[in-house]
Amino acid sequence: MTRILIVDDSPTIRKMVAASLQSLGDVVFNEASNGLEAIELLTREVVSLMILDLNMPDMHGLEVLKFVRSHERYREIPIIVLTTKYDAESRKAALDSGASQYLTKPFDPAALREHASSLLKLK
Repeated sequence: MTRILIVDDSPTIRKMVAASLQSLGDVVFNEASNGLEAIELLTREVVSLMILDLNMPDMHGLEVLKFVRSHERYREIPIIVLTTKYDAESRKAALDSGASQYLTKPFDPAALREHASSLLKLK
């Protein structure tokens, strides 16, 4: 079973991401509204893919990304950063920190689905 963790402080975005990825098949969605919740969920659940916003309360998405990549148990989880940050510096920082893909909002559901599907097949 595929488990996708959606980390975004906007409930609307979390619902839109889940709806966009529902057609991937047998998928269970876990949601976190901030980075601390995401890390807590990682300790309890096996995650196949993470969709991660950068701008969140409590813990910035880059901090979550660095945490995941620094721990052997989570290091191989594909992570798609999905953010409103269009600037080259944010993109570079996310990719340098270990993001598998970098997409911006508003997002194209088909493109998100394609990236997610590709990353899940690689894993």
